[in-house]
Amino acid sequence: MQLSHLDENNYPKMIDISFKESSKRIARASGRIKVGKDAFEAVKKQEVKKGAVLETAILAAIMGAKKTSDLIPMCHQISLSKIKAFVEDDEKDFSFKLIVELACEGKTGVEMEALTGVSIGLLTIYDMLKSIDKNMEISNIILEYKEGGKSAKFKRA
Repeated sequence: MQLSHLDENNYPKMIDISFKESSKRIARASGRIKVGKDAFEAVKKQEVKKGAVLETAILAAIMGAKKTSDLIPMCHQISLSKIKAFVEDDEKDFSFKLIVELACEGKTGVEMEALTGVSIGLLTIYDMLKSIDKNMEISNIILEYKEGGKSAKFKRA
């Protein structure tokens, strides 16, 4: 069996997408970071010494999505036409959910960019709060939705 990312000599390669038709591609991913009560309240009151945590995480998510092909070896470099990142907080369990939505007109999907954006954004929250809380937990980084290309739409149930 020939693996798609290995050539005939078993050397790594990127898949050739030059023959594919361009189409609109969209993806939405999310993830959660659970923090302690003190860290949660510091974020909500904008009292974190490193600055505006959620706003910085949103910027980091956008930057992470744009840099995906630099971070993941077999990802194609694509031109993103939309990046939207936002945060929902949950006071019951002192957590923040980061959502990243992407779009492009291209020959390959944007799932990896959405997932990378979420990961980098959540790691930014961790970095900015680690002096307050060392017990933070990043979890549930998932693809929620994707559309475009040959494969069918995907929507997590």
